[in-house]
Amino acid sequence: MDVLNLARWQFGITTVYHFLMVPLTIGLSLLVAGMQTAWVRTGDDKYLRMTKFWGKLLLINFAMGVVTGIVQEFQFGMNWNEYSRFVGDVFGAPLAMEGLLAFFVESTFLGLWIFGWDRLSKRVHLACAWAFSLATMVSAYFILAANSWMQHPVGVRFVDGKPQMTSIGDVLTNPTVLAAFPHTIAGAFAVAGAFLVGIAVWWLWRRRDTDDEHRPVWRASLKLGAWVGAVSFVALLVSGDAQAKLMFEQQPMKMAAAEALCATEEPAGFSVFAVGELTGQDCTQVKSLTVPALLSFLANGDLTSEVKGVNDLVAEYQERYGEYYPDDPALGELAGKPIDYVPNLPVTYWSFRLMIGLGAISAGVGLLALWLTRGGRLPRSRWLVRAALWSIALPFAANSFGWIFTE
Repeated sequence: MDVLNLARWQFGITTVYHFLMVPLTIGLSLLVAGMQTAWVRTGDDKYLRMTKFWGKLLLINFAMGVVTGIVQEFQFGMNWNEYSRFVGDVFGAPLAMEGLLAFFVESTFLGLWIFGWDRLSKRVHLACAWAFSLATMVSAYFILAANSWMQHPVGVRFVDGKPQMTSIGDVLTNPTVLAAFPHTIAGAFAVAGAFLVGIAVWWLWRRRDTDDEHRPVWRASLKLGAWVGAVSFVALLVSGDAQAKLMFEQQPMKMAAAEALCATEEPAGFSVFAVGELTGQDCTQVKSLTVPALLSFLANGDLTSEVKGVNDLVAEYQERYGEYYPDDPALGELAGKPIDYVPNLPVTYWSFRLMIGLGAISAGVGLLALWLTRGGRLPRSRWLVRAALWSIALPFAANSFGWIFTE
């Protein structure tokens, strides 16, 4: 393995690891703010205990996110210095806004929230919690704006082959980020919902034979987490549909690869599951279980439209951009070699399905746990506890597979 591939693996691993912390911080921060709001409005001590318990876990997770995020910043200069110089005039702006505006606001109000118990008034202290939560979402927006520019460059002109920003407004209102942001936030709430369900079910089961004074806390946490997870999954489907339609327009090759669709079809069916050899541009050995015409609907909003396959898109790109890289020494080993326009088919295909499937299972486990503990019932079976605990990991994995698919 050469240095380039090692750098790619390092960046990929650290990015996925960092993003394990990010969605939980975003989702849990708003839920904790909601818990504290319920306490301020009702005076019910149950909500105060919920706020303090989940708030402690939020702080631990936020600290981990900060530490792992710093590594990301270093890698831009250490591993990808040429890329950083190339896109720095554009890419640096949203990253600077995230650091100087959103992250500073997060840190300031989180500090006030941590040390403000019994020092600030209830309403001022609550406002700090909401400010922190909203700042995490603003921070996510700026990061997504930077990533969306890499997916779909806007607001720039190219001077001597180098992008120069012409409109920060266009960069921040990129259609790609406007579609990605609600999908990312919904994914964050799915993570937080599963987190609440898993831990609450475990505590209810552990204290099932005792008269636990904290039982109302776990029951309320379970109910909140289950409903948040279910609503989040619906929001993910809606926002994901909008994002998929945009991706079919902007990156049709990625979506064709995600469906292992090598030949153009009219109408095109959605592949639920496939077996066979997903390699290159040859899909003749692949057998898929498909839903007829569904891919046409996901791509264009109707059941009869054409969806281009990998082979036709390759021919189109070769005609537009050429078949070979320029024979330029600056391109290193790629100079003069054929351009491969096709993404990794197995990774693209399965990451897309794992993203959807794991999210659905997690939401289902949450609703099942809510049903089995209805009417004051307590979890009695180990299989439910194990399922709830394992389901904590599922939306984390689904988010990671979503980013692997995106990149």
